[in-house]
Amino acid sequence: MCDTFVVVQQDRVLFAKNSDRDANEAQLLEWHSAQHHPANQRLRCTWIDIPQVGYTHAVLISRPFWMWGAEMGANEHGVVIGNEAVFTREPYAETGLTGMDLVRLGLERGATAAEAVEQIVELLETHGQGGGCGYENRRFTYHNSFLVADAQQAIVLETAGRHWVTETVSHGVRSISNGLTITDFARRYADPLRGRVAACDVRRMRTSQLASEARGVGDMMRALRDHGAGHDVPHYRLLNGGMHAPCMHAGGWLAASQTTASWVAEITADHAAHWVTGTSAPCTSLFKPVDVEQPLDLGPPPTDRADAHSLWWRGERLHRATMRDPARLWPLFVPQRDRLEQRWIADPPDPEEAFVEADRWLNEAIAKVEAEPAADTRPFWVRRYWAKRNRLAGFPPPAGDVAAASAPPTSTAAHDSQTA
Repeated sequence: MCDTFVVVQQDRVLFAKNSDRDANEAQLLEWHSAQHHPANQRLRCTWIDIPQVGYTHAVLISRPFWMWGAEMGANEHGVVIGNEAVFTREPYAETGLTGMDLVRLGLERGATAAEAVEQIVELLETHGQGGGCGYENRRFTYHNSFLVADAQQAIVLETAGRHWVTETVSHGVRSISNGLTITDFARRYADPLRGRVAACDVRRMRTSQLASEARGVGDMMRALRDHGAGHDVPHYRLLNGGMHAPCMHAGGWLAASQTTASWVAEITADHAAHWVTGTSAPCTSLFKPVDVEQPLDLGPPPTDRADAHSLWWRGERLHRATMRDPARLWPLFVPQRDRLEQRWIADPPDPEEAFVEADRWLNEAIAKVEAEPAADTRPFWVRRYWAKRNRLAGFPPPAGDVAAASAPPTSTAAHDSQTA
């Protein structure tokens, strides 16, 4: 589950996306330079091979560690794309291009938002969309909608199988979530029951409201950190956990999804500024400046097994420890984070320097939170959900966890991921 939204103004476009996936489905930032490719070369995407084109643009993508495609990204020409799972009445194909494949392909092949949409549509019509899209449950699949933007406009592309429709946004706010939104197309193809389970209308209304109030990059970041109207901290429902808020926290019995990466962009005619977390929940994360054409060494790529060195899993130490009692633990590090972001927004540093400073902030935040004894205040079904994911990832109980301190040790043996 995901949310993507834009604010299209006369002189700039603001873009934001939360990528919501399985809780242990680590995501990484990855740079690819512009390249010329030999004739007749084949390209392996997540599930199928397709013909490669002669030239691909430089891109920066955020992708789940196990797939070829990207949840979101940008290219050297200031094009940004985010996609959403949508549920339709059209049949789901056993194989094809995933929506994430189409995001990356659109960025690599389109120098404008319109060109990227043309490329996605052509690929959709030629190869179709399909194949497993979930990590814990590889049979989980869906169709896709996309929000594609550049400095001049945004374009919504919604699909159902090989059917598609577009809507151009030349001014104002537009948000997409996990349901079809273009009226006639939605009336014909949408699966309203699965859309209700995903709480897509609730989140789309909320992100639309927050985007309409946004005046800059900082407001877009705050929108991605939102836990719903009237809620300062995550709140959980039995069936779908925290799926009704943009900053999504997993823990439902029927459906569970967790924000695993976030992205904000400000695009003008002569510059594109990008801000990424590279870690999961934005409410415990720091947005850092990045440049499509300045690759950074962020350490080893993560997998679904916890490690001490990758950026994503180091962020999980802070995230999982904080979620025991966020109202009590956020004040230990959020004020410093907010001051750091505000300084960077006002005067963006070199990305490499920013990541060094971000590492210092993260280490200090982890130390403060783990030193603070705290009982887990979440509902019992949420605690059970996260206890299982920690076991599957080989992730130790958070230091300072009052309940964990007296609990017996749990196995961290290798496993086959399955949906709870």
